[in-house]
Amino acid sequence: MTTQHTQVAIIGAGFTGLAAAYELSKAGVDVIILEAEADIGGLAAAFDLGEKSEKLDRFYHHWFTNDLEVMQLIKELNLCDKVKINPSNTGMYFANQFFKLSTPWDLLRFKPLAFPDRIRLGLLALKARKVENWQELEDKTAAEWLRELGGDNVYRIVWEPLLRGKFGAVADQISAVWFWNKLKLRGSSRGKGGEERLAYFKGGFVALVEALAAKIKRRGAEIQTSTPVLSIQPQDGRWLIKTSNGEILADRVVSTPALPLLAQMIESWACPEYLAQLRRINYLANVCLVLELDRSLSDTYWLNVNDPSFPFVGVIEHTNFQSTKSYDGKHIVYLSKYLPHTDALYQMSNDELLAFALPHLRRMFPKFEESWIQKHHVWHARWAQPIVEKHYSQLIPACESPQHGLFLASMAQIYPEDRGTNYAIREGRRMGRHLSDLIND
Repeated sequence: MTTQHTQVAIIGAGFTGLAAAYELSKAGVDVIILEAEADIGGLAAAFDLGEKSEKLDRFYHHWFTNDLEVMQLIKELNLCDKVKINPSNTGMYFANQFFKLSTPWDLLRFKPLAFPDRIRLGLLALKARKVENWQELEDKTAAEWLRELGGDNVYRIVWEPLLRGKFGAVADQISAVWFWNKLKLRGSSRGKGGEERLAYFKGGFVALVEALAAKIKRRGAEIQTSTPVLSIQPQDGRWLIKTSNGEILADRVVSTPALPLLAQMIESWACPEYLAQLRRINYLANVCLVLELDRSLSDTYWLNVNDPSFPFVGVIEHTNFQSTKSYDGKHIVYLSKYLPHTDALYQMSNDELLAFALPHLRRMFPKFEESWIQKHHVWHARWAQPIVEKHYSQLIPACESPQHGLFLASMAQIYPEDRGTNYAIREGRRMGRHLSDLIND
């Protein structure tokens, strides 16, 4: 068996791995990316709807207008004309009613809260944005902090259902830092009238993934898909990477997948304490049901569901954000659920999940009929959301492993921000520049 040699091997062809390769290839470093899946992009991968349609994201995506890292990369790739910024239409489903929540004026008309509590809810967002030292929040859960800022009624009606809808049984463990960052991010992506403004990339996020990959390849980097890494072992000052397609010898390795996956790759030689650290952070999985409809469900893009009996955390009607013209006139709806990978919902077949969802959709949208559905798709992500607990900063492993030449750049290490395309690009480029400096010194 021949062994290929490279200066840097990157495990994972999501945005982090591609961004790291972008910087390394720019500096003339020999780099190879190893991707276990058949497609690149990680959680930003897409699928075909048909010949007359743009590709569609497997999982719903958008950017905020203050996501500067992704905007800078798009500028460098000369693709600014592909970015479309639209006001979003956000709402909430509560007590069998729909409420619009896109602007401060919508908030003042939010009848489930008494008027003083509506004011408290508005002030809560302003108070959150003024927090400068996030370390002060590390000792509090999101539930504790939100009650302090807005009171019990605001927490019970607005925040608790959202926390439980997303995190389920671990909702009470979620750090205040995680929620603070969400409030700060959304509050900073506003237009002059206070409306939320969001950005999307024409052709789906995969179009940016493919443009980035093409740039990397033109610079000489190699991307191998359908190449799961079986093990990584130190060997004579280098790294022997065993894959399903052969062996690669690398001077340095960057691992971007979930931390427990890295632990599996190195468990034959790594010390128990380090393996335990990699396995300490827990993750939720995600299952996403995508519906192609012949008509719209509602006029809302992002519908938060504040009803604990509804099994999905949100109903995202993508074509209330992007035109149906991009998808051959089809209306696209995502139903998303974060859950343990052992949950029965995660194990269902595509048809079983659709059958499970239908009565809930009918309850929420009484006019909805199954005949509206032209096609349905289901996508699974085992390592979708790290569970950000109190004192999370103390749980994150360093970007440089104890073994020389092995580096980590995973979404679980993005903090105090939460995982997302913008920060994946930031951390990937940071890692790429760091290794370029080490190699070219």
